[in-house]
Amino acid sequence: MPKEFNRTNRVADQIQRELATLIQFDVKDPRVGMVTITAVEVSREFEYARVFFTVLGDNAVREATIKGLTHAAGFLRRELAHRLKLRTTPELQFIYDQSIENAAKMSELISTAIASDEATKTE
Repeated sequence: MPKEFNRTNRVADQIQRELATLIQFDVKDPRVGMVTITAVEVSREFEYARVFFTVLGDNAVREATIKGLTHAAGFLRRELAHRLKLRTTPELQFIYDQSIENAAKMSELISTAIASDEATKTE
């Protein structure tokens, strides 16, 4: 039976914390604004890290942020190597996290269904 909180998860959490700090204070790219790192998934051999993020704004802001983060990936990886002291620093892949948008849409649908149900009850 696997451990609840293995080394891969601990490294992913540490990468998430370090990236949040680095993006907030050290990335000077104007395309990268208010970014929230929602999750990090690290491969078993620490070769790749999928970094999930959200950003406020429309599709143009999202695309510009993805380009800015991809452009800064080398810098971020080098800084992670200094801070984490791992044998292999993972290659960063930035992926927009749509779960918050999906949750908002579902919440809106539920609210609409409840309002419609209540309207039919009062009639």
